[in-house]
Amino acid sequence: MIECKDLVKIYRNGDVETQALKGVSFEIEDGEFVAIIGPSGSGKSTLMHIIGALDTPTSGSYILGGQEMSSLDDNELSDIRRTKIGFVFQSFNLLPRTTVLRNVMLPLLYSNTSEKEREQRALESLKYAGMDESKVYNLSNQLSGGQMQRVAIARALINNPSIILADEPTGNLDTKTSHIVMKTFQELNAKGHTIVLITHEEEIANFASRVISIRDGVVESDRKT
Repeated sequence: MIECKDLVKIYRNGDVETQALKGVSFEIEDGEFVAIIGPSGSGKSTLMHIIGALDTPTSGSYILGGQEMSSLDDNELSDIRRTKIGFVFQSFNLLPRTTVLRNVMLPLLYSNTSEKEREQRALESLKYAGMDESKVYNLSNQLSGGQMQRVAIARALINNPSIILADEPTGNLDTKTSHIVMKTFQELNAKGHTIVLITHEEEIANFASRVISIRDGVVESDRKT
């Protein structure tokens, strides 16, 4: 599913060079639940942007589903992000004065599907993510943090992506709600979804079945939980 080979990422600001990644290599198989953990400045956010096809490495190779990402143009990368990767963010990124249902339908806005089909797919995705059916017509700013994250997960699932990429998905949640959200990810993984989780919290990382630790731009350890 995912192959990272000797990934190097260098940022340049005038004469100053910062090497965020220093030769990172690993593979993630289809159906795995992997957490990538590291402190601030470790390179994990840079790695997330590369895995999410939001950025490209300075050198090295990133292969997704057998396809070398560096060979694709911006439009092709945009298609990859839209169809193969479902993103879940720490800040939820929901439209506050828009209903839960409409928020989940957003990725289908420019698709060749009818309004009725988009609604049906959104309802199915919300149910799949474990969202309370009575809340689907509420505005997203009327929800709890845990409910908002379930909506964000449902939105990530709407196009049936190969990978769910979750960036600090529990960062704005209390401990109890964080555990509920992480159990949702475990349930999705049990149904066959490949999940890559970015976090700085060991407790959250341990919900995954495999933990890759990164520090100072290199892989420090790679272990099963």
